[in-house]
Amino acid sequence: MTDASRLPDDRVAAFQIQDQPVRGRIVGMGPAIDAVLSAHAYPAPVAELLGEACALAALIGSALKFDGRLILQAQGDGPVRYVVADYGTEGTLRGYCRYDEGELAALTADDARPGAHRLLGKGVFVMTLDQGLDFERHQGITPIEGDSLALCAEHYFQQSEQIPTEVRLSVGHLTDENGSGWRAGGMMIQRLAGDAARGETEDAWDRARALFNTISADELIDPQVPSETLLYRLFHEDGVRLEAAQPLEARCRCSADRIATVLDSFSADERAEMVEPDGNIHVTCEYCARVYALEAGTT
Repeated sequence: MTDASRLPDDRVAAFQIQDQPVRGRIVGMGPAIDAVLSAHAYPAPVAELLGEACALAALIGSALKFDGRLILQAQGDGPVRYVVADYGTEGTLRGYCRYDEGELAALTADDARPGAHRLLGKGVFVMTLDQGLDFERHQGITPIEGDSLALCAEHYFQQSEQIPTEVRLSVGHLTDENGSGWRAGGMMIQRLAGDAARGETEDAWDRARALFNTISADELIDPQVPSETLLYRLFHEDGVRLEAAQPLEARCRCSADRIATVLDSFSADERAEMVEPDGNIHVTCEYCARVYALEAGTT
């Protein structure tokens, strides 16, 4: 392996298999994903789904060539109505879920770890690119396919971009001598199209896929298996180059001013109905669960 340095937690990086028409990205998260998931008291299956969405958003969003956001979401008619992960190209992550407690309890009564398809039901997988107020948002939508968000992403790239893609995601709550917390990891490879210089790429892609499919879920979140070690295990015979890493952090964009602006869109009568006994309007950010108490007269 060449040009690789150890990736600490909360980093995402691109890699290239040496002289092969296969590119990829790898992500490993500790404190960042623990902050996102620990902000909510989600049941384990819901927290794991959100963790996968955040890891996937980092893998895809870190490849963007503009300043802005990637918003990845899946919504359906299952117990989890909605999962969203919001990645900022400066390396920020936030996310949340909406779910029905009764339906989730019924689903998990005989299956403690249902897949994404059972959690979400029939619905759509959506990726939105947001370059700011001066640009129109670009949105791609495909049906939820397969039993995981990884399979949803593979289907999305095949249908929307015609790019053969393989994705692996893993989320877990681990305990070691340093304490306990959530971890998430993921890896994605994509096949480059053949051309006069590359020639036919199918055989190289089949080989890369076969090696890629030997990844275990535990390897992706093991703090003792850094990214360069995992890549070496998979692709050392061909050689693999790890690019510079993008740091990741949990950061929400909510603020009292933003909340006040939203409240201003309601009529005075509507705002009056929101006032609680302490004289304030209380608003909870869905992303980070921070509670804002705004004086009714200041909105």
